[in-house]
Amino acid sequence: MPYLFWSKRERYSLCKKNKKTTDKISKQNTPLAEQKKEQIPKHNIKKLITLFSTTLYISAFTFGGGFVIVTFMKRKFVDQLKWINEKEMLDFTALAQSSPGAIAVNAAILVGWKICGFAGMLVAVLGTILPPMIILSVISFFYAVFVNNIWVAVVLKGMQAAVAAVILDAACDLGINAAKEKSILSGIIFIAAFVCDFIFQLNVIYIILAAVVLGIIKTFILRYREMKS
Repeated sequence: MPYLFWSKRERYSLCKKNKKTTDKISKQNTPLAEQKKEQIPKHNIKKLITLFSTTLYISAFTFGGGFVIVTFMKRKFVDQLKWINEKEMLDFTALAQSSPGAIAVNAAILVGWKICGFAGMLVAVLGTILPPMIILSVISFFYAVFVNNIWVAVVLKGMQAAVAAVILDAACDLGINAAKEKSILSGIIFIAAFVCDFIFQLNVIYIILAAVVLGIIKTFILRYREMKS
């Protein structure tokens, strides 16, 4: 029967069917990146914004190296936002120290990946590297003015004392949490690592690698006992 003689119901049904087919084809032709973008929940976007602003703030207002930034990351992401726990922060600190590259950037990669995956990693790294990149660019431009300025030297001296206190606070806090596990092997590793680093001044990489090997051996022993029992 020609289309002109169809009833209103038949015409409506045909239009609805054609619309579904068109939407399906349009969705199939839509690039995968756009489809994924549409599927990103709003709360994840808010979390990414918070992650970026937090890492940007921490990186902009902390001086003294990666351990200081890790300390403030712990306070923000563990204590306040509670996005990661104490054990994960301890693991991230060890991995950031043992991996090549800057500790602050390594920690940002691990924390960002844990919180929001690949997008979180990119956002956290961007927030971490932007402030020092801008500040160092300005300092390098005015280096001749800063290098012999007595007030700049006094400010840096004061920062050194404050940075030492912040690092000591973080070390005590993380050490207490590690001691709560009541593991004999962890206690032995802690004492041995301190002696090797403080007294014998052994390279930190060797200390961390030795601790990793001992941890792997302990894990295999525990799994073997579980399988045997």
